[in-house]
Amino acid sequence: MKKMLPWLITILLSITLIAVVGFVVFDMMFGDDKKTAAETEPVKVEVLSAKERVEVTSTLTDFRRNLKDPEFLVIINFAFQMDNKKTKEGFDQILDIEVKPIISRALADMTAEELNGSQGEDNLESKLLNLINPILPKGKLVKVEITDFLISKI
Repeated sequence: MKKMLPWLITILLSITLIAVVGFVVFDMMFGDDKKTAAETEPVKVEVLSAKERVEVTSTLTDFRRNLKDPEFLVIINFAFQMDNKKTKEGFDQILDIEVKPIISRALADMTAEELNGSQGEDNLESKLLNLINPILPKGKLVKVEITDFLISKI
């Protein structure tokens, strides 16, 4: 019996360890349903009239930048829609000092192939939305739209 006791303890500890690991893995894989359901819940967008949209939209025109490939130049116009007028005022104040450098860095990391097509434009718009929102003093950026877009080979 004395020779079997260490083996018995080792087997019991192994079974316990396997059960605990199995429980943790199962909980990680199937236990986050409440969290993911809240994250995937659709966001209701408030429909604005044309006049209201103009009041909360700021534009950036003729932004020029070389792309990652220095042979290509992009000339692009943006429309930034905010959630309210105060956010637009704050955005207009930081447009030149904070927003333009963010756009410049985002375009500097992209190639002409990445920007081509609607998927490329959508990727740039979502990237800018995610980069600009944290720097806003108040409110939030609701939508980024590319209003004019030209890629030219130098």
